Amino acid sequence: MQALIVEFRIKPAHVDAFDAAIIENARASRDTEPGCKQFDVCRDPNDTQLFFLYELYDDDAAIDAHLQSDHYQAMNAATADWVQTKVVRKYRRSAP
Repeated sequence: MQALIVEFRIKPAHVDAFDAAIIENARASRDTEPGCKQFDVCRDPNDTQLFFLYELYDDDAAIDAHLQSDHYQAMNAATADWVQTKVVRKYRRSAP
């Protein structure tokens, strides 16, 4: 299983819109992508601009399918100008 960890810093004027967009993307990923096993959207309680995603996929092919999905492509295009920074890390899940 593969884990993606994504950290976003969002421009202040777009925080609420990004929150809605990323939550919808997570829902669509969980509901429509067979290889997506988990997609958590988290926010720093002390820094409203900071978002943290934890995503679990069956394998690299499932990650590729996610990145090519219509809902991801639409969300990514719509929110691109709202993002100050984005850091993506990929890990192989060891347990459980």
